[in-house]
Amino acid sequence: MDNTLLSLRRYAAAVVIFVVSTSSAYAASRIKDIGHFSGVRSNPLSGYGLVIGLNKTGDKRQTIFTQQSLISMLERYGITLSNPSVRVENIAAVMVTTELGAFEKPGSRIDVTVSSIGDATSLQGGILLQTPLIAADGNTYAVAQGPLVLGGFSAGNASTGVTVNHPTVGRIPNGANVERAVLTGLPQTVENLELVLDRADFTTVRRAADALNMSFGGAIASPIDARSIRLAVPASYQQRPVDFMSVVEAVSVDVDSKAKVVVNERTGTVIIGSEVSIASVSISHGNLSISIETQYAISQPQGFSQGQTVVVPDQKVTAEEQKSNFVTLNRGATVEDLIRALNALGVTPRDTIAILEALKAAGALQAELEII
Repeated sequence: MDNTLLSLRRYAAAVVIFVVSTSSAYAASRIKDIGHFSGVRSNPLSGYGLVIGLNKTGDKRQTIFTQQSLISMLERYGITLSNPSVRVENIAAVMVTTELGAFEKPGSRIDVTVSSIGDATSLQGGILLQTPLIAADGNTYAVAQGPLVLGGFSAGNASTGVTVNHPTVGRIPNGANVERAVLTGLPQTVENLELVLDRADFTTVRRAADALNMSFGGAIASPIDARSIRLAVPASYQQRPVDFMSVVEAVSVDVDSKAKVVVNERTGTVIIGSEVSIASVSISHGNLSISIETQYAISQPQGFSQGQTVVVPDQKVTAEEQKSNFVTLNRGATVEDLIRALNALGVTPRDTIAILEALKAAGALQAELEII
């Protein structure tokens, strides 16, 4: 395994993370961690429902669809309301979302996420009423119901309240019962399978095919493109494809990746991969600070004169330029050399982002610069 040096620099509102590899350039991973078999996928489900039992933190009167949902729900139970403007504060309209796995069967339980779509302030203590979960084809595949678990809370009112995390989003562990299975499955006899990598890379797909051929002692894997590998299932495994897929998933592959620097300018986060190299370059860093101060003096007229007392502004301009520091990086410099150079300059995360952008513009940063 690679020995990784992690240098973490924390500031008041920003973080710079440098990842430097000091030994092997590649990381070995199992195929099950970097890819999947074609057709084996999850399916998103969603549904509209009501959460009840809130302590006056539900949707307010201006949320019309919550009121209509309440009336429709009561009518299903034989209760007819003559006043269409009925309103209570302990219910909230929500959207329920989840992922239905490829091999889920009727009767299985899956987790669901419940999110408020009205103006409810908190779903704390709420219970989700029976909610059908529908797929893109319009069919119901699961039904959700149960008490919510929140990762936050709110207390007080709008002016003096305290809110922790997101009290309008909660989860129900095992909250949905699968009613219908997705029509997927493995045939009794399999001769060919397709393996799909999660990230396209010609080098990784070639290494994966070589590792599979070496593991099975024959040419069973052939790359199709930068992401797909066609697998010829050996005769001994054609009657038991699950065993073959299990063996394939356990094969280790040296994963390759592009040299990349990821920058988040909103938070000041910078992540530099271990493959990044720096060309011969000199870096200068210095700040120019200009300060303008205004002081007010009172001017009073002499005694027995007809003058007026006035306020006279007195502006003072000060310009201070810090001494510029130079650091030179030789050809073939590593990320560790760049870290030492930036530390020597004493730069902040914001300055680091500006320096990286300038290095990329100068052609000295041998990596892809991604700004998110």
